[in-house]
Amino acid sequence: MSMKLKKDTPLERLWNGLVRENPTFVLMLGMCPTLAVTTGAVNGLGMGLSTAAVLILSNTMISLLRKVIPDQVRMPAYIVIVASFVTVVEMLMHAFVTGLYEALGIYIPLIVVNCIILGRAEAYASKHGVLASAFDGLGMGLGFTAALTIIGLVRELLGAGTAFGAQVMPDGYTPISIFILAPGAFFVLAALTALQNKLKAPSATNTENAPIACGGDCTRCAGSCGAVNHEAVVTARTERRAAEAEEAARKKAEAAARLKAEAGEKAQAAALAGAGTAADQTGKEDADR
Repeated sequence: MSMKLKKDTPLERLWNGLVRENPTFVLMLGMCPTLAVTTGAVNGLGMGLSTAAVLILSNTMISLLRKVIPDQVRMPAYIVIVASFVTVVEMLMHAFVTGLYEALGIYIPLIVVNCIILGRAEAYASKHGVLASAFDGLGMGLGFTAALTIIGLVRELLGAGTAFGAQVMPDGYTPISIFILAPGAFFVLAALTALQNKLKAPSATNTENAPIACGGDCTRCAGSCGAVNHEAVVTARTERRAAEAEEAARKKAEAAARLKAEAGEKAQAAALAGAGTAADQTGKEDADR
């Protein structure tokens, strides 16, 4: 599935976050809240929307300040900005959606160190304009929200027979309780990823025609390989391989020079030994005469 959209437009940023670089199903980022809070669809939706709000606000603010923040302290600055917005979101949730706030617990303040948020700040917002950065945060946030809601819905449906708290399974259905426990999160995520691969949709393990530098092969990951960093990663890889080839050629030349020197020394030693033998023979002959 692919769409030809002009780069860095609002629609392209939305499509990128929802499908092409979905933070959960494609980039496999933010796995801690993805696996921990998705015991139900409501929890997944709440965590996703909270993260989306922080993403939009932090991306916008970091883009506004990208020419002001010194490069040497950019990561601490990003964390302070993100932490400020997370605190605001946490207070609002505590005031207006207390039940969801209590259900999500410690995972709300942990949004501060969510690698999706810091990753978008470093890879995109710090290098692009405000509008594109805001829509990038919106796209990534909606992609994260959709992923968490889907995982939570499947787990809730199989593990409790409900959807968004409403009973949907027949009375005779026996809930499979493991799906609302920790192992169920891994089972559902693995099943959904397998379904993506079967449908040849973009995913972290689908290497065919993947729009990321490493092709989606996590076992050979060369670093941050999102499509945003494609050129940088490919350049770094090319330079590394060129340096390795140069080093191998240098070692080969050194080895050849060493062998040549050793051969020269042996030849010189043999010549000296031959000259010595000839001199001894001449001396012996002179003595005999």
